[in-house]
Amino acid sequence: MANPSPAKSMGDPGITPLSPSHTQQNDTDQVPSGPSFVVVVAIDFGTTSSGYAYAFTKEPECIHTMRRWEGGDPGVSNQKTPTTILLTPDRKFHSFGYAARDFYHDLDPSESKHWLYLEKFKMKLHTTANLSIDTDLHAANGKRVKALDIFAYALAFFKEQALKLSDQTGGEFDNNDVRWVITVPAIWKMPAKQFMREAAYKSGLVSRENPEQLIIALEPEAASIYCRKLRLHQMVDLGTHSTQNGNSPTDNVGGGMTQAAKEHVRRNRQSRTFLVENVIGELWSELEEGDRYVVVDCGGGTVDLTVHQIRLPEGHLKELYKASGGPYGSIGIDYEFEKLLCRIFGQDFIDQFKIKRPAAWVDLMIAFESRKRAAAPDRSNPLNINLPFSFIDYYKKFRGHSVEHALRKSNVDFVKWSSQGMLRMSPDAMNSLFKSTIDHIIQHLTELFEKPEVSDIKFLFLVGGFAESPLLQHAVQDMLQGRSRIIIPHDVGLTILKGAVLFGLDPSIIKVRRAPLTYGVGVLNRFVDGKHPPEKLLVKDGTRWCTDVFDTFIAADQSVALGEMVKRSYTPAKPSQQVIVIHVYCSEKEKAGFISEPGVRKCGTLRLDVSGTESAAPRREIQTLMQFGDTEIRAMAVDVSTGRTVKASIDFLSH
Repeated sequence: MANPSPAKSMGDPGITPLSPSHTQQNDTDQVPSGPSFVVVVAIDFGTTSSGYAYAFTKEPECIHTMRRWEGGDPGVSNQKTPTTILLTPDRKFHSFGYAARDFYHDLDPSESKHWLYLEKFKMKLHTTANLSIDTDLHAANGKRVKALDIFAYALAFFKEQALKLSDQTGGEFDNNDVRWVITVPAIWKMPAKQFMREAAYKSGLVSRENPEQLIIALEPEAASIYCRKLRLHQMVDLGTHSTQNGNSPTDNVGGGMTQAAKEHVRRNRQSRTFLVENVIGELWSELEEGDRYVVVDCGGGTVDLTVHQIRLPEGHLKELYKASGGPYGSIGIDYEFEKLLCRIFGQDFIDQFKIKRPAAWVDLMIAFESRKRAAAPDRSNPLNINLPFSFIDYYKKFRGHSVEHALRKSNVDFVKWSSQGMLRMSPDAMNSLFKSTIDHIIQHLTELFEKPEVSDIKFLFLVGGFAESPLLQHAVQDMLQGRSRIIIPHDVGLTILKGAVLFGLDPSIIKVRRAPLTYGVGVLNRFVDGKHPPEKLLVKDGTRWCTDVFDTFIAADQSVALGEMVKRSYTPAKPSQQVIVIHVYCSEKEKAGFISEPGVRKCGTLRLDVSGTESAAPRREIQTLMQFGDTEIRAMAVDVSTGRTVKASIDFLSH
């Protein structure tokens, strides 16, 4: 049976395009150049950790990052802080990062259940199918809070931190002098990007009247911009050598420590070639016109891949294949650990424990996090994970027997109980928690390297916090079999942040992008017998129209240059009409004939406010320009007869 016409059912008058022709132009000069800023501040809002960095436009080479956050974990570099937020019982912002975690942890359990603590909440924007301004998040105690409030609180916190810079640097500036950059995964859909922008408006970071003060940067693009500039001593080339052994010197406590440390350094030297002796300056000297490279950004929530080609002499970048990836970040390993705990202690207990002792659950996951970092392919000694006392205590009350008894009874033989109150995991058991996440990444990379656009890749840059995992490095090496050189920047967790600052200093550095989806609108076209299906026929004032025709603005994986415009003209149905509302549709397929086809969905609304533009012209023509070559889709419109600008906006969040 034929699908009913969405246009008829939605009461959509079915727009008649005045200009169905696909006029595209490279009006790069039409892109408004923003005001000049004194400083660029980038916020890397990560799933597991966040940070900010800045550079003054006068000294673009000097990128400043946080030296150390208050209350950092020992042994972990603290240039970023955990993405954790704490609200008071009356839902006011209290603290962010380590400060939030530590304060929450020190609360008495009877008190802590009234406070709202959130962590790893960024992924909600990726996983929510119909994301809207009203989407909720759950705090650790199970209470619901508005996602927009949480994101706005977090951005307001970073704004406050960054604006303190003017005191520290002696350079006087206020918020109007700052160009803000917020990073998001490249695989995020438009609603999630728009959500981040809405949160920035709500936080007071920028105002709606001045939208160009905020740039949304795509994480792997930012990493790519930074990686091109790497000097050779700033990176580790995995070359053809085996990855680093996971036995960190601190694992051998006691007299053998110094010897172990020396051995560790010696092994390291052999296992990863540090390209220090070859001081050519920049990676630049090795890159030639047309060279292609892949950036694999492995974060906490997502893995994002982008393929770029160098265009010399300016070193502009061209995207060769649309951004791809998926929710395969390092938090997948945390979920596997949680599943393992459920197998041993029972899902019912774990669910209860998380709600009743939320701070102790956070403690347990912090203990797991530090051991997770010690997992390596050739590790031989077990990993010990501290169980909080309240876990052991609560389990006994809940089940009536001990944690030790539970471990003995469970059929999980690779996790043992140590009398010091720890879970002892064999290296194989720890490695198996990584398996599913790493398999997803490798499968994705394998598929990517089979694409014709992704041949002859010179370098593969592994960036993001998860890129530090020797298990992941080893798996990528095995998959590539020497086809590309694998390069890991030393400050791998800060690559995106530094790249985002560079992007804010010069947003036109990426000249060509690939459209992730096919976008268009539904229009009426003259009905052609034999070409159009009879059920799409609509007769109006004696004219035969075909409804629901998909008028494509841009096709999936099409190359779009920065500043390239798609031009369409629309006319109001009635002279008195104040607003033209046009539904925007999208599809993952490159071609779509009708908006009623499977796989085509309504994804946004284009609003043209034509009030106050009435003119004597018999037919008002509103010329609309849409720009798809940037990280966000923008719309501009003008009334042709009067030359007046028409307020145009695209909304991807209202349903």
